[in-house]
Amino acid sequence: MWRHHLLVILFIAAVVGLCGRVVFLSVTDRAFLQGQGDARSIRNERIPGMRGVIYDRHGRALAVSTPVFSVSTDPSRAQFDERQMDTLAELLNQSVSTLQARIANVERKFVYLKRRVSWHDAEKIRAAKLDHVYLQSEYRRYYPAAETAAHLVGVTNIDDKGVEGSEYAFDQQLKGRDGRKTVLKDLHGNIIRDLQYKQAPVFGQDLNLSIDLRLQFLAYRELKSAIVSHGAKSGSLVILEVQSGEVLALVNQPSYNPNDIPSQLQGMRNRAITDTYEPGSTIKPFAALAALESGRYDRRTVIDTSPGYLHVGAKLISDPVNYEVLTLAESLAKSSQVAFVKVALDLEEDAVFDVIQRAGIGEPVGTGLPGEQVGFLDGSQLRYPQVRMALAYGYGLSLTPLQMAQAYLTLATAGEKMAVSMLHRPDRTPERERVFDKRIVQEVVSMMEGVTLEGGTAQSARVPGYRVAGKTGTARIVGPSGYDDERHVAWFAGLVPVSDPRLVVVVLVNDPKAGLSGGGAVAAPVFARVAQRSLRLLGVPADAQVAAAPGSGDKVRG
Repeated sequence: MWRHHLLVILFIAAVVGLCGRVVFLSVTDRAFLQGQGDARSIRNERIPGMRGVIYDRHGRALAVSTPVFSVSTDPSRAQFDERQMDTLAELLNQSVSTLQARIANVERKFVYLKRRVSWHDAEKIRAAKLDHVYLQSEYRRYYPAAETAAHLVGVTNIDDKGVEGSEYAFDQQLKGRDGRKTVLKDLHGNIIRDLQYKQAPVFGQDLNLSIDLRLQFLAYRELKSAIVSHGAKSGSLVILEVQSGEVLALVNQPSYNPNDIPSQLQGMRNRAITDTYEPGSTIKPFAALAALESGRYDRRTVIDTSPGYLHVGAKLISDPVNYEVLTLAESLAKSSQVAFVKVALDLEEDAVFDVIQRAGIGEPVGTGLPGEQVGFLDGSQLRYPQVRMALAYGYGLSLTPLQMAQAYLTLATAGEKMAVSMLHRPDRTPERERVFDKRIVQEVVSMMEGVTLEGGTAQSARVPGYRVAGKTGTARIVGPSGYDDERHVAWFAGLVPVSDPRLVVVVLVNDPKAGLSGGGAVAAPVFARVAQRSLRLLGVPADAQVAAAPGSGDKVRG
């Protein structure tokens, strides 16, 4: 009996002792114990701020943020057995050896196992209830237009920071700001309850690019078709809106799919702004403008090109055939090298250079896109006749396709220079600076119309129902031993319609290999197809009357 009482007394003593200890700890070490408990279960979590949406000028999404998850673990605490490791590898679509390598360093407190996991896969991971495998919400970019607008829109890296195109140029505007919250976690690291929101996330600002996705797709399709059919190395196409100077389309080949960067290492260069080329005969309208500005020439001024060639020092300049006697307008339509060399050597030393410079060539366009190049234009050697004549037919300088478009924009605006914009700002009135006399520019544009009519070098650039003014260019490519007669850059730059210019379109095809190499045969047809469909999509009315060839009635004085 006494044993029973002893056990009861001992039990009561133990209970009293434990209760006393609990009371003692709760009074004397309450703060310490509470802190230790919180340190093991309460955490600060990041609330990701969503990046702004990129739209085209009509509100079509070009880049959007979609919710995804990152999968991480704590190697210092995680101890996966063979079954758990196999399960995790299967869920993450990775090999066991890859996972083991990631968590091999047990001194690390945090390591990503996989980023940008979809919601569906995250639910599978959550359902597996693996200890010390954590899911954190984040965002990744999705690009609905894919490779069609890749060079303009750009791409973000795995941390959602812009690294190419508009994503990079306008990263400060687009990026969001993360928020913070305090959460209660269980022993396995799973969130049990949100305790406090400390800072709300701030979403990034949306961005409206100037491009029209309809025209962008059209330009991309036609350029890609031309590059494939002509076996060319690369190409670019730019469309500008004349009234605003905004870029309606800018495409390159080769391109890339920003939704699948890891599988693609080529095609990311935005060649329309990063690659420079000699413009060839596309520069001749500016040489003609310099001639008209001198007051010594008009469209009917006669130039004797016989016998179809001439020597300037040791340099031989020749035309495909002996055109004999041409007016200045006919010289532009037929792209006579001999005629423009004679004009350039007859003018003041800096006449052609000054006109080219005033058109914006040799200056940055200022798009803000990464890698934009200025090109090359140097006036220090103009005292040499060979330099002046080369400048008049598009050699000895280099520019990007976008710079070419900006230069032709000064012709489309009748002599007013304006900035090219990548952003759509319908309420903005672009600043204009008059750099050429309106009457003279209109005369040059009228002469350029002859390039696309009978007897011109670009009849394939005609657009049914619309008057087209433009200029072909075929420039040889520099190789290891100088200019290579077998490799060319094919250009066509033009504006349409002549009666009320709405679009400037520049087409460049680099190093075509399928037989044809001239700007009139390779680039001009692309211009015609793109311009025709673009004008229809934009609802631009046809010209009341398509003009006869300018200068067709010019009298040749011999």
